[in-house]
Amino acid sequence: MIVINARFLTQELRGVQRFAEQTCLALKRQRDDLVFVTPPGVRMHETARLLDAQVVGTRTGHLWEQLDLPRYLRSQGNPLLLSLCATAPLFYGNQIATHHDITYVRHPQSYTWQFRTAYRLMTPLLLKRLKTLITVSQFSKREIGEFYNFAAQKILVVPNAVGEEFQPGEPLQAGGPRYLLAVSSPSAHKNFSRMIQAFLQLKGFDQVELRIVGGGGAVFSDPDLEALAKRDARVRFLGRLSDAELIEQYQGAAAFVFPSLYEGFGIPPLEAQACGCPVLAANAASIPEVLQSSALYFDPLDVEHISRAMALALNSLTIRQHLRTLGLQNVARFSWDASARLISDRIDSVQVRRPRGATLNQPSSGKEHS
Repeated sequence: MIVINARFLTQELRGVQRFAEQTCLALKRQRDDLVFVTPPGVRMHETARLLDAQVVGTRTGHLWEQLDLPRYLRSQGNPLLLSLCATAPLFYGNQIATHHDITYVRHPQSYTWQFRTAYRLMTPLLLKRLKTLITVSQFSKREIGEFYNFAAQKILVVPNAVGEEFQPGEPLQAGGPRYLLAVSSPSAHKNFSRMIQAFLQLKGFDQVELRIVGGGGAVFSDPDLEALAKRDARVRFLGRLSDAELIEQYQGAAAFVFPSLYEGFGIPPLEAQACGCPVLAANAASIPEVLQSSALYFDPLDVEHISRAMALALNSLTIRQHLRTLGLQNVARFSWDASARLISDRIDSVQVRRPRGATLNQPSSGKEHS
């Protein structure tokens, strides 16, 4: 039996939770020796049903992960644990865990001091006990390995992917909806301020909107971001959208803009490409690794450069069509099933033969999620 830490089922669905959810669903299709365990308070009910997730313990949040989950694992004979979200039990040795990036180190202004301090303290403790660390790009593998002095051979790169529901809309035509789209939380490293400034500098595109999807409790490094956006009614914050609403926005956009200064991977550009949307992206961090030659790149620190990229895409249907074609080819390189197979193979390679006569109990300390 391999136990999967499914605490993500109790959390809001964001990029990290999306990785955990989709990887777990793919692993469930590939293996029959997995037990998914979660704290009380499940929010992702359909996913919990598909995973046949078991509620164990009585605590929630970090206390569940550090106290209830290890107690449950001990009761089962200390099986291999797989944690696919951002946290894991700090003192459990038989486990594989995930760390997406070290944005909290490179761009600390994006996070509260409590968050930064917690991760800086917890991560070294966790790394000491892991059989394997999963991360999402070669870029993050280098960053994590170098900063924490963690052995490269113990880091497994497992890329993100895009769900099958993200599909192209109608082929691009001249005219039609005229808006640029951005999708993310407005954290400091997402670089929304320069993106908005670049949009406001555009000349001759008075009917074009900049639509921004996302939100949350991010810390703003630029206190004037909201005021900057209010300078022009064409800058529209749409808030959080359902997947169906988001897909519609991707399909109708003239181009998708991804100005981030730092990403461990970055799912939104792939979602845009899967929907047939041309991508304009920062030439920073992991982004060129993920998008390769399928995007129109700009310097994310150069407002003029961002603005020129926007204008070039808006002015040329030929460029947009070319980027659409390249994007569809690029996103086809990724799949959740392929990523899950990488993890499944690593699970098999780290499994240790149990002593003769050792047994594992079936889950008994919790109840089946319903």
